[in-house]
Amino acid sequence: MTRSEKTRVVGKTNVFFGPPLAILTEGQKNTLEISGKLNRTAERYMEMLKHHGLELSEPERQCLAHICHIGFMSPLEISELSFEASITAFECVGLDKKALAKKLEAASFADLVAIVESLGF
Repeated sequence: MTRSEKTRVVGKTNVFFGPPLAILTEGQKNTLEISGKLNRTAERYMEMLKHHGLELSEPERQCLAHICHIGFMSPLEISELSFEASITAFECVGLDKKALAKKLEAASFADLVAIVESLGF
C-alpha cells in the first residue's frame, strides 16, 4: 500500500494516553477534537523529521543502533548520544568514535531525534 493510499484508510483504534498525550489533550473531552489534535501533532512531527537528521556513515549508524538498542530512548537519553558514542565499547571497521561524538554534539535536538527515529527506536 502506498503512502497516499494509507492516508485514505480511516479507522478507529484504542490508544493508551500516557503522560505526553494526556498533557497534549488536557481538558478536552470531544473525541473529534482530540483526534484532530493528535493527527495534527503527528503530521507536524513527521514533517520535522523530513527536515532534520545528519549524514552518517554505515559504521556510525551501526554504532548508534548499538547504543539505542536498549529500546525506548527518552529525551534525556537522546540528548546524551554524543557522550554515549564517546564511551561505548562498540567497535567496527571505519568507526571514528571521537568524530561521531563531535558530530552529534554539534547537532540540534531535532537532528538527534530524527536519527533515532531513522534507526527505528
